[in-house]
Amino acid sequence: MYPVSAEHSADTGLHWGFFFDTPLFMSKASYIKLFSGLIFAITVIGGWYLFRSAESLGNEISTKFDGKRWEVPAIVYARPLELYPSMVFTADLLEKELQLAGYRKENPVTVPGGYFRNSSSFNIITRGFHFPGGIEEPTELLITFKDNNVDTLLSTNSDEELPFFRFDPARIGSFHPLVHEDRIVLESSEIPTLLRRGLMAVEDKDFLSHLGVSPTGVFRALLKNISAGKTVQGGSTLTQQLVKNFFLDRERTISRKLKEAVMAILLEYHYSKDEILTAYINEVFLGQDGNRAVHGFALASQFYFRRDLSDISAGQLATLIGMVKGPSVYDPRKYPASCKARRAVVLRVMLEDNILSQGDYDRALTEPLTDVKVQKNGFNRFPAFLDLVRYQLQSEYEKEDLRGNGLRIHTTLNPQVQWQIEKSLGDTATSLKKSDSKNDIQGAVLVTGRENGEVLGVSGGINPLETGFNRALDAHRPIGSLVKPAIYLAGLEQGYTLASPLVDTAIQLEHGGDQWNPQNYDKKEHGRVLFYQALSRSYNLATVRLGMDIGLDNVIATLGKLGFGKPIHPYPSLLLGAVEMTPLQVSQIYQTIASGGFYLPLRSIQSVMTQDRQLLKRYGLEVEQRFSPPLIQLLTHALERVVSEGTASSYRLRSNSIFAGKTGTSDLLKDSWFAGFSDTFLTVVWLGKDDNSSTSLTGSSGALKVWGNIMDNLEAGTDLLKVTPSPEIVWARIDENSLKATSMKGSGTTVLPFLVGTEPDFPPKIPDTGIKAIEDGARKFFEKINKIFQ
Repeated sequence: MYPVSAEHSADTGLHWGFFFDTPLFMSKASYIKLFSGLIFAITVIGGWYLFRSAESLGNEISTKFDGKRWEVPAIVYARPLELYPSMVFTADLLEKELQLAGYRKENPVTVPGGYFRNSSSFNIITRGFHFPGGIEEPTELLITFKDNNVDTLLSTNSDEELPFFRFDPARIGSFHPLVHEDRIVLESSEIPTLLRRGLMAVEDKDFLSHLGVSPTGVFRALLKNISAGKTVQGGSTLTQQLVKNFFLDRERTISRKLKEAVMAILLEYHYSKDEILTAYINEVFLGQDGNRAVHGFALASQFYFRRDLSDISAGQLATLIGMVKGPSVYDPRKYPASCKARRAVVLRVMLEDNILSQGDYDRALTEPLTDVKVQKNGFNRFPAFLDLVRYQLQSEYEKEDLRGNGLRIHTTLNPQVQWQIEKSLGDTATSLKKSDSKNDIQGAVLVTGRENGEVLGVSGGINPLETGFNRALDAHRPIGSLVKPAIYLAGLEQGYTLASPLVDTAIQLEHGGDQWNPQNYDKKEHGRVLFYQALSRSYNLATVRLGMDIGLDNVIATLGKLGFGKPIHPYPSLLLGAVEMTPLQVSQIYQTIASGGFYLPLRSIQSVMTQDRQLLKRYGLEVEQRFSPPLIQLLTHALERVVSEGTASSYRLRSNSIFAGKTGTSDLLKDSWFAGFSDTFLTVVWLGKDDNSSTSLTGSSGALKVWGNIMDNLEAGTDLLKVTPSPEIVWARIDENSLKATSMKGSGTTVLPFLVGTEPDFPPKIPDTGIKAIEDGARKFFEKINKIFQ
């Protein structure tokens, strides 16, 4: 001990008496008082902290649970299949459409969504569907076919012949949130009682009595795990599982487990048991479909059994309940043995808890896991078309609306058209591979309705399931001679006729100090040709001379009126297609021609509805007349000549329909195009390579073959191209040399349409008196000859 000096003692104010007067140990009562104070302080501070934490967690729970609980993807539907008696249709096509729409093949057919085929006869129970115009209830149908036509269309509910029937449309895709979760959200009233009771019996027997956590459940699970020597049962309640899936991450820590328990208690405090169980049934993860996570019992029922949840059997319901424990481990398609064993456990629990009778248990135990085959359904089956739908919706809806608000989007997709596109492109790729194994050609196709501008099918590449770069929408390529109809239409507007003479001889042009010497594809000059011939035979020199005569600005203005909205530089090379467009943009231009001069914005969407089936918007037909229909009739006739006698005549179409169209080839054979239409369809085809190298294909040797194959198959059994006769059009036979009208048939003459007043005149007629004098003179001459020989 160090001594303390008197001075130090005085300076610090300390006295020795202080040490001797203060007790070294407090009394017992003082200790209790101090400890009690500390406990009280800790309790107050801890309670305040817990209260604040609980309040924060409660707010977090309420914010999410009271708001939008799930990011429900927008669902995209194809057009509904419509049938009527005598319609050209086949039994195979109907079955293919039913399978795309997720129908089950079964016998007997007992619930909606099932069908049975017996050769050319079908028994079907359709699913009810909420169309924009209202709900259509399920219907039992008998449909028969004869000679590739619908023969019988009978409602077996009422035993009456139907003049028409519309099926529920196929779900062809969805726009997912970033997490790629998908679900069908059920209301409490839509949940089967058997599912409620079975789920609680297997996963949480004390669900109706506990407050979010269950000590007895934990103890029960502990005993079973000890008895089994491994983990066979968890102690988490349904409420805890919901909290873990809905609010928390997958971290395995003590703090996260404590947070889960607190949040479960708070969830039970704020919400009813029914709300919690309903949320769980909608939330639980039950499998994976590619990159799409299957959540909720309703979607899982559709995914595994192609049935609504209300229509599945007790055995199928037990299968889904069993999968809650591990969807990947008990997947009925991948691991049927494990799934069947797990189903047996679930069924035994349901029997012991008197949820199933002995008879129901026995039947469920012996039934197969699933009674439907794994089929390629329509979920995101047509990615190029979905890209177009998204593209056309983005100007009206935010990405979040499309990804998370559960919109119902009804589209114009015709699966039969789409399948034909895919087949024709695939066959072309296969053919080219045979001749050149290194050929990496790509392609894009759009098919639209000629009279309404509805997009019926799209392919953005040779592989129809390929996602990413969609060439139909995003490949900007030189269009070559596809530009020529715009030039000739501008010429018709300025007074040219189909019989006007054009000069197909060499021409040299200068632009910006550079000289341009265009050539014909065959490197020849053809001299004087008729207007329609220059277009049908795709003569470059005549086209350039025509374009320069009418003016580049007029050509650009015509392209704009046809529907191309991008700026174009007025270079002379524009006249031979030195302008880049996508197949979608080309389709819009040719749509205006095909529809008789009326601009119809191409559309892939018919209507949009909210998640609760309220109509948001119906996309009707928009029409704007931009050209005189008689002028378009003249142009259409010239485009018909392209197919019948011009650059597209090499492909012999099997159909009886009349077609009109135009070939297109870019420099160095880098792009092969064909755009053309019939009475029903407009189709645009592009073939090329992504690296912009040569394809060695012209428009006629490449794209035309794909186009012809598509149109031949789509037009089988349809009518001829119908052009309503116009009182402003007259037809005249002309002599191609004199350009005069003639009544003489034969080579060197042709029949062409003209605007009234522009048709050529007949040559001056010899007066009847002159003819009679010639005849008399000839008679007298022959009489004299006869007298000589007599």
